[in-house]
Amino acid sequence: MISVEERYNQLEATIKEYLPAADTERIRAAFEFARKAHGNQLRKDGSEFVTHPLAAAEIVAEIGMDDDSICAALLHDCIEDTDATFEDIENLFGSDVAGIVEGVTKLTRVTYTSAEEEQMENFRKMLFAMAQDIRVILIKLADRLHNTRTMEYVEPEKQREKALETMEMYAPIAHRLGMQRLKWELEDLSIRYLDPAACTEILEGLKQRHVEDEAFLESIRNRLSERLSEYGISCQITGRIKHLYSIYRKMFSENLLLSEILDLHAFRIIVSDIADCYNVLGHIHELYRPIPGCFNDYIGTPKPNMYQSLHTNVIGNDGIPFEVQIRTWDMHHTAEYGIAAHWKYKEGKSGKVADEEKFAWVRRLLETQQDSDAQEFMQALKVDMFADEVFVFTPRGDVVNLPIGSTPIDFAYSIHSEVGNTMTGAMVNSRMVPYTHVLNNGDIVKILTSNASKGPNRNWLDIVKSPEARNKIRLWFKKEKREENVIHGKLSFESALRHADISIEEATQYEMFMKVLARLSFGNSEEMYAAIGYGGITATKVIHSIQEELRHVAKIKRTDDEIVDKTKKIAKKKREPHGITVEGSENCLIKFARCCSPIPGDPIIGFITKGFGVSVHRQDCHNYLESQNEPESEQGRWVRVFWEKTDNNLYSTVIDVQVIDRVGIVVDVASVLNSLNVIITSFNARVESGEDTHMTIVVEVNNRDELVSAMAKIMTVQGVTDVRRADG
Repeated sequence: MISVEERYNQLEATIKEYLPAADTERIRAAFEFARKAHGNQLRKDGSEFVTHPLAAAEIVAEIGMDDDSICAALLHDCIEDTDATFEDIENLFGSDVAGIVEGVTKLTRVTYTSAEEEQMENFRKMLFAMAQDIRVILIKLADRLHNTRTMEYVEPEKQREKALETMEMYAPIAHRLGMQRLKWELEDLSIRYLDPAACTEILEGLKQRHVEDEAFLESIRNRLSERLSEYGISCQITGRIKHLYSIYRKMFSENLLLSEILDLHAFRIIVSDIADCYNVLGHIHELYRPIPGCFNDYIGTPKPNMYQSLHTNVIGNDGIPFEVQIRTWDMHHTAEYGIAAHWKYKEGKSGKVADEEKFAWVRRLLETQQDSDAQEFMQALKVDMFADEVFVFTPRGDVVNLPIGSTPIDFAYSIHSEVGNTMTGAMVNSRMVPYTHVLNNGDIVKILTSNASKGPNRNWLDIVKSPEARNKIRLWFKKEKREENVIHGKLSFESALRHADISIEEATQYEMFMKVLARLSFGNSEEMYAAIGYGGITATKVIHSIQEELRHVAKIKRTDDEIVDKTKKIAKKKREPHGITVEGSENCLIKFARCCSPIPGDPIIGFITKGFGVSVHRQDCHNYLESQNEPESEQGRWVRVFWEKTDNNLYSTVIDVQVIDRVGIVVDVASVLNSLNVIITSFNARVESGEDTHMTIVVEVNNRDELVSAMAKIMTVQGVTDVRRADG
């Protein structure tokens, strides 16, 4: 434990490093004033109370704020908790410092359990304080961060209350101000008190895989560093595991275990200029395979909170996906410190920003109606801070955050499942509204309920915006209305069949229909009807599966004459693999290696097996290449082999095809091979991730030229992204 004096000296050293012209005598005077004013007051941990404003001032200094901000941080609890007055602070340190301290003091009265009018008024005061001087909220965020860091000394009930308030109010404000470092820490600290068991599980899991994760991060860092150094790009590369709350949110929203989260790793590359950002992006996409749909250019289109960076998700050579963020140093400072990185104060003109275009939303706050009452203010104000969410109130003044575009149904289910399930109407700002009414920031929402309610309507699934509400509605139908679900689902299924011009008899042919059910993970038709009924799957998706299966059946079905004719041709052509000469041996038993499936035209090599003759491999087979590192005694078992002239013999080999999945693509690929008279002996397809599907096709061809031609033809099919020989 260091003394209070030592902590102050550390603060002063930090200030001198980034602000050499700072008035340290004035800052020292503010510290001494606060220390004297708080006198013998102690914190929950037994330390002098002044250690708290001192810590808040250190956070303010870390984000690079001015003299007035640091003085105000040191004094921010004086009006609230001591005998010091606004006038005392104004006389000693100026009106700007006193105004900031008063603004911060008002914010301490903002709660989430007050009556409606008091809640609205407090929130209104906070917005006005921000609009008048943004430094008010920056100091309040520093105050909240230090309190959250030391919350272990607070009673459990208070811990949860403050943690919830931090998550619902202060972390979103930090996000809107672009202060990502502060936002992450607020979230990571708060979630430990809101769900300690889950956080302990996550932290233990991360601890167990720490060595493995660090090795992966180091390997990617080294490869990126070597590549960019080779091309003369000066940069800083860092790698990390996602933040605790980011992992928690992903596990909760997608119901995943820690081991099931694939994108745990993130890398940041900081370069000198914008041109190098795009240059680095090109190198990364050349080194690693980009994941389709996972690239965002926030340089060309910055976020509302000024954030700029290139984001791309790629897959490493070992199949592990990771994110890369690329930015300049200026962009990095903005991402870390947000508005504080750009807010420049001038002598006698505090609160003026050098580049006001970056803070148009602050001007909009200043232009709001300052003389209106609290409710009118909230109605008129479009809260720019929460551009991607709606900030509404319960009648008691509790705050509820919902996705933008949400309706009263979303609100009801966010309160509790039972509120949504028994909902009979909704009032917004004391007026009855339809269920489709879109909620706006500041709305006061009251849900009308009745125990006589028949429950949610199926049409609500098309109205709600939040996944939480949609899942709760589906769960209700799944549990409460199984018989109704089956009837409703069957009607929807039959209607979709008629729309697709498929008869019920054709669609439910036993063998084909059972394949469709198995593919969709249903044990029988009743389970499928029930799922359609409660919204677990759409009838359209089932019909698409049936159509694909019908097309598959139609392609493989041939008349008796065609089957007989093809069978005769195959019997005439096909015979046991042969056409190989082994150097130095005659009448040797020959077999073709399954790992690489060589065909005439491939450079080949033979391996003398124990009791099974000579196994023929392609010379690029991984088994042959890896054997070169084996002892000479083993290498001596490899012999030279040659193709003889063949007479239209058929040879089996394997093709790997990578596609973007769509309805009918399996049939289209098979049709291409069929049109070339290439015989398919096995065809397997599996979904890897998202829309990516991998096909493994075993074919029989005469030679390499025939295979190359077939592969080139497959590549022309819409949706095919890669075709290659299987390498074992």
